[in-house]
Amino acid sequence: MRAGDVRALARVISMVENGDGRVRSVMKELSPMITGARVIGLTGAPGAGKSTVTSALVGAFRERGERTAVLAVDPSSPFTGGALLGDRVRMQDHATDEGVFIRSMGSRGQLGGLAAATPQAVRVLDAAGFGVILIETVGVGQAEVEIASAADTTAVLVVPGMGDAVQAAKAGVLEVADVLVVNKADRPETQRTVRDLRSMIALASAPWKPPVVTTVATTGAGIGELVRQLDRHWAWLAEDGERARRRLERARDEVTALAFGAVRERLAVPDELAARVADGTLGPHEAADELLASVGL
Repeated sequence: MRAGDVRALARVISMVENGDGRVRSVMKELSPMITGARVIGLTGAPGAGKSTVTSALVGAFRERGERTAVLAVDPSSPFTGGALLGDRVRMQDHATDEGVFIRSMGSRGQLGGLAAATPQAVRVLDAAGFGVILIETVGVGQAEVEIASAADTTAVLVVPGMGDAVQAAKAGVLEVADVLVVNKADRPETQRTVRDLRSMIALASAPWKPPVVTTVATTGAGIGELVRQLDRHWAWLAEDGERARRRLERARDEVTALAFGAVRERLAVPDELAARVADGTLGPHEAADELLASVGL
């Protein structure tokens, strides 16, 4: 993988996704190779153009000579467990570029817009020598904000006609935005959407005020300005000390998730215990205490 073997890189990420028992030793070997790649998250509602904007950003970063990786998270079917993994269809322009690696991942029922394996996949890509890692989330609604804990910079995409200022303020996902992108800006309601977003931003007291960028990703319009604002936020993170704080939180969340996963595997509820709760002879809280005590917690 370190020698640039793309298939080896893909196999390592598959090991991470599938919970392969060898992942622990592999991650231990990769840890010294992690240099702190720049991680940019792109999120927004379905149909906002995340894949097209991501593809345009890949092109912009490649023009600067930066090796770029994409993790595109697709929703998994709650019925079959499968995922379309169709985001790569919109990124065919980079298929033959050896400086680009694109990987689709199924969310596998994970809430928040990401796959459970995303943080470790980011570490793998970092160790493989990619300086910029773009994470494209599942199409999200008003509350899926997990991307903010996984990325250095979060770009939230909206489209003109998203609603009035009240609707904009209600959309919790906008609160995680470091950069707001109004894509498909050739639509007639663009200026109203931009005005509503700027009004919302004016109410915030945070030290960083998210800029509002208009783009038409299909033509490349506005992508240069978007890259400039992403660079500006990257520089601000370093100056303010926010980058180190965010990465500390990211590491804490990753460790917590792995620990909870290990505990969950050990906490299989016996039928006998569940039956006592079902027939009312034991309360659920007491049953939970009994279950935790059985594994020494």
